[in-house]
Amino acid sequence: MTPAPNLERLKIDRAALSARPRRRRRWLWLAAAVAVALALWLYLRPGATVVEVARAEPPTRDTGQVVLSAGGYIVAHHTINVNSKVTGRVAWVGVERGDQVRQGQVLVRLEDQEFRAQVVADTGAVAAAKAYLDELTHGSRPQEIAAAQANLQQAQATERNNRLALARTQALFAKGIVAKSQLDADQAAYDASRQLAQSLAQTLELAQIGTRPEAIARAEGALQQAQGNLQYARTLLDATVIRAPVGGTILERTAEKGELITAQFASAVETGGPQGSVVTLADLNDLQVELDISQNDFGRLQLHQPGIVTTDAFPDRRYQGELAEIAPEANRQKATVQVKVKVLDPDSRLRPDMNATVQFLADQALNAPPPAGVLIPLVAIRDRAGAKYVQIIANGRVAERPIQVTAERALGSIATGVAPGTEVIVKTPAELKPGARVVAGTLP
Repeated sequence: MTPAPNLERLKIDRAALSARPRRRRRWLWLAAAVAVALALWLYLRPGATVVEVARAEPPTRDTGQVVLSAGGYIVAHHTINVNSKVTGRVAWVGVERGDQVRQGQVLVRLEDQEFRAQVVADTGAVAAAKAYLDELTHGSRPQEIAAAQANLQQAQATERNNRLALARTQALFAKGIVAKSQLDADQAAYDASRQLAQSLAQTLELAQIGTRPEAIARAEGALQQAQGNLQYARTLLDATVIRAPVGGTILERTAEKGELITAQFASAVETGGPQGSVVTLADLNDLQVELDISQNDFGRLQLHQPGIVTTDAFPDRRYQGELAEIAPEANRQKATVQVKVKVLDPDSRLRPDMNATVQFLADQALNAPPPAGVLIPLVAIRDRAGAKYVQIIANGRVAERPIQVTAERALGSIATGVAPGTEVIVKTPAELKPGARVVAGTLP
């Protein structure tokens, strides 16, 4: 059967179908590229001036009225020089400058051989003193008392024999039978035996009574002295391990392995000699700003007065401050009074000895509710015949908005006439007129 001619026309041309989508995608890519190029040309077309802008934000409670602004330096509230209690050579240092340490952490170890030897010697002295005191306290043993009794009985027997011999010799001497020398010898033997018996009797009595209280007290004192020496030796041994007295940050490391650390006259140590301290540390979460206030301005300040702290290193960061300390005396040469402002919310950006500026605020302004309007930087506010206005960017061109300043603050002026979040022009390379083409950027 032969297909009809019209059916031949219904066949699908697959080559044409595959080519058509490729042509359509090519036109879409081309249109997109033209659109992007047009947008870039409109945005960066010749004649557009680069300006810097800032966002107008509603004021907060920390934008109070400034009564005084002063510059000074950030200092740690408490800086601690960690010294050694003993003199010794450094065996190990476990910290570096900038390390965070906790209270009680080991910082430095000194060589301790001689200190350990002293502890051993004093331990032996304590043991000897204790044994001697026990000997005196317990008294004589039963065996010692029995031996004393036996010695006394023997001496008494000898005394009796000598007494009988002396009596016989005296009788014979009276009859002229024995010589005078024999009588003298028997008399001397009897006297000696009698004295020995008396001495041994006293020895037995002392053994039965026990040690004298004075001897026990003297032995107790010797034991206490030995125990004190041992405790002192242990304290010196413990001091060879130098620990952090408080938690904080290591500001300086002044000791190295092998150096001699002295515990005496540390502040007068000469360069190249024994070191007086091992590290210097401070708690960087407890920072203050040290300021010298002119005596003419001192009357504006009082304790606990709030302030805003800024630094040259991070001018966009603001920290809450409070006047925490006023020097009890003035500086005659400078005609100033030193004050210290506590930083209430420090962070890792702040470092001791950084330049800082404190803007002291009035208490009533800080505690009052924020005023209406927005905070506009002073550099953005312009004046024309006494009328205040700001310049903004509207559709790529400069536009002017009149404003009404209601209050002055540390970081600018509070004004109405501009909606919150509006970007106002703060810096331009030259004077701009309304309608000039501009683009936001950064100026040198």
